[in-house]
Amino acid sequence: MNILSPGLRPAEPRSDATSAPRANRPVKPVPYASEAPRRDRWASWLTPADRRVLQLYLLTRLSLWTMAHGARWLFPRGSDVREAAPLLAPFQQWDANHYLHIARDGYFPAGAGPWLGDWDNREAFFPGYPLLLRAVHVVVPDWTAAGLLISLAAGAVAVLALSRIARSYVPEDAAGHRTVLFFLLSPCTVFLAAGYTEALFLAFALPAWLAARRHQWAWACALTALATTVRVSGLFLAAAVAVLFVVTALQAGTGKAWRGVAWPALPGLPPLAYSWYLHAHTGDWMAWKHAQERGWYREFHTPWEALANTWNAAFDGVHTTGYAAMFQAELAAMLVGVALVALLARYGRWPEAVYVALSLWALGTSYWYTSIPRATLLWWPLWIGLAALSLRRPWLRTAYLCVSAPLAALVALAFFTGRWAG
Repeated sequence: MNILSPGLRPAEPRSDATSAPRANRPVKPVPYASEAPRRDRWASWLTPADRRVLQLYLLTRLSLWTMAHGARWLFPRGSDVREAAPLLAPFQQWDANHYLHIARDGYFPAGAGPWLGDWDNREAFFPGYPLLLRAVHVVVPDWTAAGLLISLAAGAVAVLALSRIARSYVPEDAAGHRTVLFFLLSPCTVFLAAGYTEALFLAFALPAWLAARRHQWAWACALTALATTVRVSGLFLAAAVAVLFVVTALQAGTGKAWRGVAWPALPGLPPLAYSWYLHAHTGDWMAWKHAQERGWYREFHTPWEALANTWNAAFDGVHTTGYAAMFQAELAAMLVGVALVALLARYGRWPEAVYVALSLWALGTSYWYTSIPRATLLWWPLWIGLAALSLRRPWLRTAYLCVSAPLAALVALAFFTGRWAG
């Protein structure tokens, strides 16, 4: 079998009866790499493993879009099933409305003050996604369609990067595909398709981590800085990149390894710029944090206080809150996160442990737990670890899919019908 590199050709078989002298045989010129057909260059960039991941991604998107369409007539707005919501309305729920309002009207429309009401604490949301949504809206007139297009494209980038990260951790050929399968069928996968920030954040964060693992610190920190424009979780990623940089430099043991020491500070600039912008309009450097406190009870409480309040809402307040199942899911997700941090620390994965631990601290020190199940989408070590374990224990794949797929369908239907914020 011939293994060919670009620009090389196999030797032609010789026959004394038919072969001509080498000098007289016509030789077909081989194009330079820059002259290769565009399709070949594209195919060389997307490996067969990448293409399988994208096929899986598109199939799961089709499933969610089908479910959203079904939700329109299963749960119509009025008593008549024909009174279905507009086609894209199921996707325009909860936080997607906040991002739409920011993109359309800005943070302080018509010179309004910093607090527009109990349900409009828009300063709590970082500007990266609304700015991109406004830009895409110039080309795509429908706001919801523009948000879905952003999530679709960003999600494709994210799953490609996730697959490559998984293959860098786990040598098995199926590791990347298995990781993406578990990720795309996770209980909160609907938020990757809706006009939320998870897909866009991961489109920056996962390539950033891939670059960091390759010690491309400038790229890693630049992409992490873009991630911090989207979510505060970008700062947790910045901490993980900084830890990885320090660990790498210490292992190298040379002064040359410390030359990029300033790069990890770059991701702090976008949040600082946003705080400056809010301060200029409100006089409050922490206006985004105070908006979180007003709208989502994110004022600081000790971890045991937050646990007690969440437990009471999940079990003691079953008949009063109406959201018992949501708080039970919050508790389960926190348990998974704590176990993940413990395992990462046990195996010496300190940068990843720092990233997940900071996320748990931020979400677990409010009045009660909020949005931890959705945050699991951002914990790439979780999906890689589950995939690696399932490759050694094949039964785990079947068990995971049998449990997670119905949960994903329930969460998606709850979101599409406006019954759960996530």
